[in-house]
Amino acid sequence: MLTGPQVIVVATPAFLALIGLEAWFAHRRGLRVYRLNDALSSIGLGMMSQVLVLFATLFTIGLYTGAVERLALFELSASSPWVWLGALIGYDLCYYGLHRGGHRVAVLWAAHAVHHQSEDYNLSTALRQTSTGFLFGWLFYLPLAVAGVPPLVFASVALIDLLYQFWVHTQLVGRLGWFDRWFCSPSNHRVHHAVNDRYLDKNYGGILIVWDRLFGTFAEEDDAEPCVYGTRSALRSWNPVASNAQVYRQLLADSAQATRWADKLRVWLEPPGWRPADVAARFPRAAFSIDGVRRFDPPLSRARGAGAVALFTGALVVATLLLWHGPTWPAAVATGAAAVVVAALWGVARLTTPR
Repeated sequence: MLTGPQVIVVATPAFLALIGLEAWFAHRRGLRVYRLNDALSSIGLGMMSQVLVLFATLFTIGLYTGAVERLALFELSASSPWVWLGALIGYDLCYYGLHRGGHRVAVLWAAHAVHHQSEDYNLSTALRQTSTGFLFGWLFYLPLAVAGVPPLVFASVALIDLLYQFWVHTQLVGRLGWFDRWFCSPSNHRVHHAVNDRYLDKNYGGILIVWDRLFGTFAEEDDAEPCVYGTRSALRSWNPVASNAQVYRQLLADSAQATRWADKLRVWLEPPGWRPADVAARFPRAAFSIDGVRRFDPPLSRARGAGAVALFTGALVVATLLLWHGPTWPAAVATGAAAVVVAALWGVARLTTPR
């Protein structure tokens, strides 16, 4: 049976083929949906996430398995289709909670912000994932352990929920009628990625959009107000390490600069953007204005672009081997391979950001 990382490896050719197909269709329709630098950054962040999370998998699965053994109220069978269906729906509800928390609690946003930093919206954006989500994300799935969902079922429905969300990251699919009312769809998820006031912090559902309708976080896409993508604190970099560190660095700085000890803690627990009054006064930041949004788009020569693609391809090969064989490799070899992937992606960022 394939492991989660191996399933991602098997799915990767399909991901890349669909990205290529989307880019081709967009070009045929005269739309500039893709930029090479942004797409390499997004896919590279997904690659780095899978490589680094590989080392945390035993930690998270171990925690979940231990929780099932000690806390489960019921003994559910992995052979029952109703257990699988209930687990998938339950997982999606837990994901809604985590996703909403990721936009309303600063330390959770520090991880999730990576997924939102792209100022483009396309299938490559779906692969743009954080490398630090494992730190707190497991807490939101403990209800499934208490319910007795077997670890195998939990890991499988988690993968299903993740893979489903790939296709909704596109601008080429319009409204889908009744489907939009029940499920997360491209239209619904475009809203989620937008920084417009009317769209901000809406539509958290992974597979089902019903949760947003039930809990008051749903917003419909309005053709009269096109979505503007990215984050309100723009990253303005292709560096994958800087991407993952951006919000943590901001929170650390505000926490260190706060005078009151309570504020040093509140910085991490308040909604993103909250700052102690004394810190905001001494270190002011410009207020967000959607009229002032300018895409980060440094010029990229053909030579640098070709070099970036070649280096990226090398990183992809190493990452593929690591995800497929990594658990059987000595720790030093796996760690070295992961370091090679991260270094190569850093090199891609340097090539796509001319000085």
